[in-house]
Amino acid sequence: MATRVKIEHSGLRKIVVPPSPTKQEIDTRIPPKAKPLFKEVSVNGVVIPEVDILQEAQNHPARTPGEALLEAARSLVIRELLWQEAKNKNLVPDNEDSPREESAGEDNGAQDNARQTKLDAAISALLESEIKTPEASEEDCKAFYDRDPSRFSTETIWQVRHILVSANPKDKKAFDQAREKAYAILEQVKKNPQDFATIAKDISSCPSAAEGGNLGQITRGSTVPEFENALKKAKKPGLLMQPIESRYGYHIVEINQIIPGKILPLELVKEKIAAWLEASSWSKAVQQYIAILAGKSHITGIDLKSGEGPLVQ
Repeated sequence: MATRVKIEHSGLRKIVVPPSPTKQEIDTRIPPKAKPLFKEVSVNGVVIPEVDILQEAQNHPARTPGEALLEAARSLVIRELLWQEAKNKNLVPDNEDSPREESAGEDNGAQDNARQTKLDAAISALLESEIKTPEASEEDCKAFYDRDPSRFSTETIWQVRHILVSANPKDKKAFDQAREKAYAILEQVKKNPQDFATIAKDISSCPSAAEGGNLGQITRGSTVPEFENALKKAKKPGLLMQPIESRYGYHIVEINQIIPGKILPLELVKEKIAAWLEASSWSKAVQQYIAILAGKSHITGIDLKSGEGPLVQ
């Protein structure tokens, strides 16, 4: 910034005259115009506002922000595409504007919900009218079942107790010490297996210590993956010969009982198979229908076929 200029006159007070701002100083006082984050996304001339894409991205968890924006834009384009087709099919009153156009300049939760309900109803009516898929036959269900009957089995159940030597994996020294302690406890249990419950009560860091380390019945997904994987590898009940390492520390584990899963007969799972086959068929038909609509529409900013866009500028 330029320095102030001092003007002195005999008999007069010293006057400090501020200099005129330079061109650079004037420019910096003018807020720059916001640059769009990505290319304009539109469907047959109807623009999907950038703010809508940013808001929709919150509903699409992804590895990167770019992927979330892509999925958000794709979702909004498909919705607009289906809404427009619903109007073309006279499934929406002629005086109804696009919910996207109605939302311009508004910020009202109740109105937003009403618009979303209207849009969903129109799209549902369109798909119900246009998408026709056959019901799954008994032959279809049997063929699907026969490809891999093991998919239709009850879960294996393990009756387990353990002793936890807790440690934070980020603390290497403490974790190494926990490992040494776990192996020492394992040797103690091997020599005196009848003392497992007593040792668990005295040493284990898990709340199950009060029950002698008993964890009850464990099924798939009810414990951490490292623990579950070790149980799956066990061929029979008994003390595992290695402590299990997990995010909590080290576990000395004894399996008291294994109840293997049983394959269910076709008759018990036929309805579920039919529902899955019909849902899968309907989903594929919807994707094909959207592809047809996209092929005869003018869409900018995103390519539904290749999965590219909206491109960051």
